[in-house]
Amino acid sequence: MKHILFLLILVFPLCSSAQDFEKDVYKTTKGELAITFIGHGTLMMEFDGKVVHIDPVTRYADYTVMPKADLVLITHEHGDHFDLEALAAIKKDDTNIILTNICSNKYPEGIIMSNGDKLTIAGFEIEAVPAYNIKHKRSNGSPFHPKGEGNGYIIYAGGKKVYVAGDTENIPEMKKLKNIDIAFLPMNLPYTMTPEMVADAAKAFKPKILYPYHFGRTNTNKLVELMKGEKEVEVRIRKLN
Repeated sequence: MKHILFLLILVFPLCSSAQDFEKDVYKTTKGELAITFIGHGTLMMEFDGKVVHIDPVTRYADYTVMPKADLVLITHEHGDHFDLEALAAIKKDDTNIILTNICSNKYPEGIIMSNGDKLTIAGFEIEAVPAYNIKHKRSNGSPFHPKGEGNGYIIYAGGKKVYVAGDTENIPEMKKLKNIDIAFLPMNLPYTMTPEMVADAAKAFKPKILYPYHFGRTNTNKLVELMKGEKEVEVRIRKLN
């Protein structure tokens, strides 16, 4: 009996500590761009020897064993996107952390970007774009994500333009985007978009690759069906609920 218990103690930690994330790799003019799909609105990118974490949150990954960050992008202040514990785990001496003005109240060491700002940092060109609600609101009438407070980000990497929308709806500014190679659009109610809203936006700005993310229990097959006739846009579904 003692021998059996000893074997169980050895095996259990190995099984419980595994992190199994999907990853897609793209060729660029400066080598490979790898995108890891962590969960919810949380992503990781690896490019040109650099690591970029987007909205790292400890409930979706064990950041004590994740690669340290050269760059971190925080879209807004909500707890499922902005996590001080995760930041502490992946930060090194030269990590650059980009966040919003509201986030800076809790993390003053970060670099504030507002809608419309552009910055070259850690070898990346970064553009902050609007992310907000028009239709979906709280019971008091205020939007879940008010205009001007949150960011989406366009990341330029080796000739690729990657758009991570943050928490937003299919706003006019999104529909005017041009030449997006890879887009991450949120798709859950009541906070962001329905599949119909995501399809409406994607049909307008036509990203080459469209990933729904932050989708919770939303039926992603609905989006696939809505985009079936759009030959210019490839919809890819990854484990990000």
